[in-house]
Amino acid sequence: MESIRVLVVEDHHVVRQGLVALLNVVEGLEVVAEAADGVEAITQFRKHQPDITLMDLRLPRMGGVDVIQRLRMETPGARFIVLTTYDGDEDIYRALQAGARAYLLKGMTSEELIATIHAVHAGKSHIPPAIAEKLAERMGTEELTPREFDVLEQIVMGKSNKEIATELGISEATVKTHINSLLSKLGVTDRTQAATAAIQRGIVPLETLRKPKP
Repeated sequence: MESIRVLVVEDHHVVRQGLVALLNVVEGLEVVAEAADGVEAITQFRKHQPDITLMDLRLPRMGGVDVIQRLRMETPGARFIVLTTYDGDEDIYRALQAGARAYLLKGMTSEELIATIHAVHAGKSHIPPAIAEKLAERMGTEELTPREFDVLEQIVMGKSNKEIATELGISEATVKTHINSLLSKLGVTDRTQAATAAIQRGIVPLETLRKPKP
C-alpha cells in the first residue's frame, strides 16, 4: 500500500522539524515537502500534490485560511488538517468554511494526529468535541456586516467614535448605530468587552492590525 504523502506548513522552524521527524518514522506516512509561509505552501502544494496538508493558521505572507481557499479552488479534492494554537470560534469557523477537514490544537497527542491523518485521507472529518462545541456556538450567532467589522477593527485599535467616523468617512451617529448592533451580535455590553471578544474569538486577528494600511 502506498504511503500517505504529507505537506507540513508551519512557520516555527522547531515545531515544523518536530512534525516532520515524527511523521517520517510512522509507517505508511511520508512527508514530501514542508513550507514556512503561505506563499511557499502554495508553491510546494502545486509541485508535490500531497494527499494531506497539515496547515497552521497564522503564517507570514499569506494566512492559512487564504491558502486553503486558494488551493481548494485549484484542486477541489485537496485535503487539509488545520494544526494550530488558536481555538477562537471564528478561527475554527473560517477554516472549516474554507474546506479544512479537521481542526486540531497543537496540544494533541501524536496518536490523535496520526489517526486524524488516516481519517481525513479516508474521506472523513475530525473535529474534537471541545472544538465542535465552539463551532456550534459560532453557528448560532449573527454575522457582522462588513461595515460592523470595520468599526470593530477600529475599536480594537483603541479609536474613539470621532476617530472611527473620520477613518471610515461616516457620521458619529452612524458609528454609534454600528456599535450598538455589533455589541448585540457579540453578546457584550461595552467597547472593552467587544475588543476582548474580537481578539479572543479570532474575529479580528492581531496580525491584521499590524499591517500597514494601503
